[in-house]
Amino acid sequence: MNKKRYLCLIAVLSAALIMSASASLTVGPAGLSVGQLIGAMRDPDGNRAVYTILCSIRFPRMLAALIGGAGLSLSGVILQSVTGNPLAGPNTIGVNAGAGLAAVVCLYFFPHASGSLPVAAFFGAFITLWLILSVACASGNGKATVIMAGIACTSLFQAIISFITVLDTDVLSVYSSFSLGSFSGVSSEQLAVPGILVFICFFAALSLSGRITALSLGDTVASSLGIRVGLCRTVCLMLASLSAASVISYAGLLGFVGLVVPHMARRLAGNAVHRQITVSAFLGAILLLCADLIGRTLFSPSEISVGILMAMIGAPFFFILLLKRRHMPDA
Repeated sequence: MNKKRYLCLIAVLSAALIMSASASLTVGPAGLSVGQLIGAMRDPDGNRAVYTILCSIRFPRMLAALIGGAGLSLSGVILQSVTGNPLAGPNTIGVNAGAGLAAVVCLYFFPHASGSLPVAAFFGAFITLWLILSVACASGNGKATVIMAGIACTSLFQAIISFITVLDTDVLSVYSSFSLGSFSGVSSEQLAVPGILVFICFFAALSLSGRITALSLGDTVASSLGIRVGLCRTVCLMLASLSAASVISYAGLLGFVGLVVPHMARRLAGNAVHRQITVSAFLGAILLLCADLIGRTLFSPSEISVGILMAMIGAPFFFILLLKRRHMPDA
């Protein structure tokens, strides 16, 4: 893709993002116009009801979808590039399972500390990453080892989660909501740290895009270019996990975003990693904004979790990828 076409693509995605964000703020059980939103921001006291809906409910959800879509998509692009596996994502390297286990353990031992779930989930994801990287380093830090260690950790952690939830049904009821993934009840204060971390990860990934591209071409090519493969892959995996863990900390275990969006970005932007990173951030944000909007309006007054909608989109996509890999030489 030449530069002109790429800039046109970014312009189209920017317009789609603005439209999606505007719809997220205006569409709902209480329909609001753009004029009402502007009036509420100019005169909060004179438009107290609109201002409350905007600042307490809709703006945090809109911002949560933006950060979540960008963070999970960024994680997926990095993981698929550095592992050379198109099926890689936060789910497959065990980040989601580690966050879920930490949340369950926190609920089991501290049942009245549900407000600590985001912190527990964040550290659970990072401890899982440390475990996987330790295994990978001990066995040579190969690409396949990271994925296989992630699958093993996911299986083990899911078994422990099932065991704990059988022992304590109260934990099960709270964990069920967390495991589905949702932006309901998210506050602006909860988004400050995750937003900053995703922002840092985004620009760090852009600065490393050349090295990530080299890794995607294979370890031999990367080594011939003077790249320390093991160290570079470890740093990239840490960025991917930090980005995903930041989103998990407030949104729960959202699945398939980090799997689906990188493939869409690759088709639109080509093989240049820096373009994939940028396009995937736009696409991920648009996708989650639309999914959240549909989930809270289509069956109103009931609400469908955004995680359920993403699973409905992502699971068929995953099967399609598996079928395509049958025709690949390394499948």
